[in-house]
Amino acid sequence: MTPGPLALVGSGEYLAVMQSVEAALIAGRGTRYVQIPTAAAPEGDASLNRWFSLGRQAADRLGVEQIPVDVRTRDDANNPELVALIEGAGLIYLSGGNPSYLAQTLRGTALWTAIVAAWESGAALAGCSAGAMAMTGWVPSLRSFGDNADPGLGLLSHLRVIPHFDKMGRWAPDAVTNALLHPPAGVTVVGIDEDTALVCHSGDKKHWVVQGRQQVWQIADGPRQPYPAGSELELHVLDNN
Repeated sequence: MTPGPLALVGSGEYLAVMQSVEAALIAGRGTRYVQIPTAAAPEGDASLNRWFSLGRQAADRLGVEQIPVDVRTRDDANNPELVALIEGAGLIYLSGGNPSYLAQTLRGTALWTAIVAAWESGAALAGCSAGAMAMTGWVPSLRSFGDNADPGLGLLSHLRVIPHFDKMGRWAPDAVTNALLHPPAGVTVVGIDEDTALVCHSGDKKHWVVQGRQQVWQIADGPRQPYPAGSELELHVLDNN
């Protein structure tokens, strides 16, 4: 079967501003909207409950079934009952929080295996902010954007994602500079503005389109190249899931 779409989102998961993106991802697929807020698990119950509440509202707006998957630890990510919730997904969404924690918790688990299998069978897979970062081959810790950061989940190896790109420079200018100007050889860096998504509808993971209200930026040694909504671009990525 042809893999489903992939979406890397700068911010705005489960909010009305990104409803059109989520609607397009799940359209024509199963109506099970699987929501995995693992990246926020270190923040505690209040944060997770907030994500599930926002997710329920998003599912209601789309007229689909919310499937909350409360995975907080690697033991949870290997729990057959939780893993079984992935079956029949139309859209699987990894929401924001701590990207390093998300990658460490899911990498090599039965849950991540099930997620990849569902995507390869046609389900859409999206990650916002930490979720977008974790799907690549490189995940920064909260302390550093340097090259010694943790490995990601590897679905999009040789790619770095900087979410909240329109604001990240003001939050952590040195960290962004290090990530953008000193990536390893062969690594492509993309900055994704808030309320904006970079979406791949093809199984080869090379051809992408920008959706949302702002821009995506492809970063090289020279000037930043902006891509407004509706733009298409090609990215070099490798598999290592």
